Amino acid sequence: MLTLGFETSCDETACAVVRDGRHVLSNAIATQTELHEGYGGVVPEIAGRAHVERIIPVLRKALADAGVSASEIDAVAVGHRPGLIGSLLVGVSAAKAAALALGVPLVGVDHVQAHLLAGTLDIDHDPPMPALGLVVSGGHTAMYLVPSPIAAQRLGTTRDDAIGEAYDKAAAILGLPYPGGPRLDALAQHPLADPWAAQFPVSRLEDGSLDFSFSGLKTAVLYAVRGVPTRPGRSPSAPPPPPAPPPLTEARVRDLAASFQRAACHAIMLKLGRALEALAEGGIHCQSILAGGGVTANSRLRKELAALAGERSLELRLPKMEYCLDNAAMIAALGARRLMAGHADELTLRAHPSSDIPVYTVL
Repeated sequence: MLTLGFETSCDETACAVVRDGRHVLSNAIATQTELHEGYGGVVPEIAGRAHVERIIPVLRKALADAGVSASEIDAVAVGHRPGLIGSLLVGVSAAKAAALALGVPLVGVDHVQAHLLAGTLDIDHDPPMPALGLVVSGGHTAMYLVPSPIAAQRLGTTRDDAIGEAYDKAAAILGLPYPGGPRLDALAQHPLADPWAAQFPVSRLEDGSLDFSFSGLKTAVLYAVRGVPTRPGRSPSAPPPPPAPPPLTEARVRDLAASFQRAACHAIMLKLGRALEALAEGGIHCQSILAGGGVTANSRLRKELAALAGERSLELRLPKMEYCLDNAAMIAALGARRLMAGHADELTLRAHPSSDIPVYTVL
């Protein structure tokens, strides 16, 4: 079965052709980095207009790269939630038109859930289930119980910033250009970078909480660079203000980048460990870890995930680098699997800005 996938949830215009829900024949992506670089982040209206301009050329490229004609497509899948509503509408409209014109089924896919399947692409067998799922990106940071490839239940999510957003904001504070996350990672890997140079906080929240928080870490980086603000009219009896931070030299930028990365990754690993233990106490023993999202390209996180999986005898599925960022191959893969399980959608399918993955309560 050949499935054509559409993905336009944020600032990547993507189309892909996938065979039998796992073998990627093409994965065409048009990025918008150059459009948003001057703003330091994605501008929703600009993103939506760019999708309109690029969706047809990207579709043609996906079919050409796969070496198939449109008439050979058996199903159309589209990421219809969550995301920027203006961007989603472009992909959903294009997918509906394609399904109608070709006379094939349409399948709506949750973009976040699709990230959990990114590590299964181009591999002939699925990991053992149940799995503990992790999605880490610029817009999402959450853990999931994954009982099967087409099902997921949310265990915990971020209460403020997603980890990718925190990376980009910390990079901006350090004076790194957009997109800052990959550049911060590169600096943190420098052989002279000291990850213990700054003792940044690792959020734990309440005892047993499986939620994340990265706003405090981001603020700690800001204070390390610009100093702790003091209130005007401070009482003479108040403790003296903290000393001004050292100059932001090239070496200090490297050290702060490495220290931020150590704390951010430790927060992820801390909550993964909590989740595995909480599930085991409830009689659910995970057999593998599925990770997806742009931050799974991060060098330190990949190493720490591999170490955790090795320590707990779990199979780890990390996406190939080309499947870490938003892509339509993962959309097509999940869409195909949902269709094979009997799930399809009408042409009344709507775009939604939020996810609909149910919450699993760990007692």
